[in-house]
Amino acid sequence: MKRMASFRKYIDIGANLTDEMYQGVYHGSKKHEPDLDKVLSRSWAGGLEKMIITGGSLVDSKRAIELANTSSQLFSTVGCHPTRCNDFVENPDLYLKGLKDLIEENRDKVVAIGECGLDYERLHFCEKETQLKYFEYQLQLSGEYNLPLFLHCRAAADDLVEILSRNKMHITGGVVHSFDGTQEAMEKILELDLYIGINGCSLRTKENLDVASKIPQDRLMIETDCPWCEVKPTHPGYAHVITKFPSVKKEKYSVESDNQVKGRNEPVNIVQVLEILAAIRKENIDELAEAIYNNTNKLFFKNKA
Repeated sequence: MKRMASFRKYIDIGANLTDEMYQGVYHGSKKHEPDLDKVLSRSWAGGLEKMIITGGSLVDSKRAIELANTSSQLFSTVGCHPTRCNDFVENPDLYLKGLKDLIEENRDKVVAIGECGLDYERLHFCEKETQLKYFEYQLQLSGEYNLPLFLHCRAAADDLVEILSRNKMHITGGVVHSFDGTQEAMEKILELDLYIGINGCSLRTKENLDVASKIPQDRLMIETDCPWCEVKPTHPGYAHVITKFPSVKKEKYSVESDNQVKGRNEPVNIVQVLEILAAIRKENIDELAEAIYNNTNKLFFKNKA
């Protein structure tokens, strides 16, 4: 089985590779030298075939595209995260034009609109009304550019589904990433013909595991949402993790080593998400990996060579 693992192909649909942690900076303090090249090398060696770098604002999307342009295996989303929707307020049309310009100038690299959606757990960053308005405002980009949505949803499934249902004519498919909702929310999302993305944050509780075990195989995707959302030893699914990587505290980390930084997630750890899903779903891990890989290509890369 160890040999089989090397033949699995993964696509990480949510990698925050522009985060300053990969430059060795944590909470504004430099702890080690930049090591994104090393992180990427580990990823490719571990079976990652492609990664989608998450764009969470106009500025962030520009940086994501710049990074995507450094490798044929890297791609990007373009959009505005719900907690950053205040960026729209001063001049909504100009901000939207900025997003459109990025898409039009980088059609070979932009594979989705997002990260966009609703986050009612962090209203201190952006109030509900502003989130609702500018989430819906961004949806036109999906139909205009024939691109799927990369969706964020925290404690807001009913409103998300209502807005998506009302705008279905403007939408070219999509995935609700980092899903940690109820079975009822999952079923409503599936009724819209959307996919569901699972990462470590999606598997934090026994209830999460129960819901994840019921997602139809042809609607399932996996991701890391790195450097966040690692699978932690305290999580109930950790008992199913087979592949573990050595790690050290950031203060002791050396770019020359093969260790990971303790507490900082990496794309190569996507294998742990797969291992948990295969175990709780009682499915053959290689067949599940292939199905997820095919789902991901179908949504994001159907028009890419």
